[in-house]
Amino acid sequence: MAAIVKETQSIKQAVLLINGLDTTKFPRLLSRILQKLHLKDEHSFNEEEREKLQAALSLEKYELRLVLETVSFILEQAAYYNVKPTALQQQLENIHLNQEKAEAFSQAWTNMGQDFIEKLRQNTFAPKRLEKIGWCFNLEMGQSLQAKMKSPHAVLELGITSEDSENTENIFVEFNHGELLDFYNKLETIQAQLDSLT
Repeated sequence: MAAIVKETQSIKQAVLLINGLDTTKFPRLLSRILQKLHLKDEHSFNEEEREKLQAALSLEKYELRLVLETVSFILEQAAYYNVKPTALQQQLENIHLNQEKAEAFSQAWTNMGQDFIEKLRQNTFAPKRLEKIGWCFNLEMGQSLQAKMKSPHAVLELGITSEDSENTENIFVEFNHGELLDFYNKLETIQAQLDSLT
């Protein structure tokens, strides 16, 4: 398996800081981050909690930020690649995280990883969601210059809702035969890619 975390300069610095953390406090830190990481607009710790955490872990403000961001990044990568706990531990040991900290990651991932992945799946990443689809067919039989013209058009009505609103916005899209066929083929490609992931 390819490395889920590349050993960049900031990762190396964060690993040194994480290795220096109290082994008894680190699992609680991981657990708290995993509980809140799926929430889009909320940090794992508020400002007051960060100050207490900074003192409890004996870190400077920028060091704490680096540790929290790195731990969050590692957990997000583990979710993205759906890494097994033992593989996660091995990957972390490969970037020189000490065994106790790597085991703490592995244990937290064993206990909460699948729940975290499921919460991520339930999140909507797009600000708008398709709620309904309607359609109608229009056939233009002629114009003043072309009496025997037939021009079929399909009109799709897409009902879109925003996360922060209950109101449905209707979007109308008109297609001729060629455009509708192209749209259909793109949807088929998207469906095939989704099917391959499940």
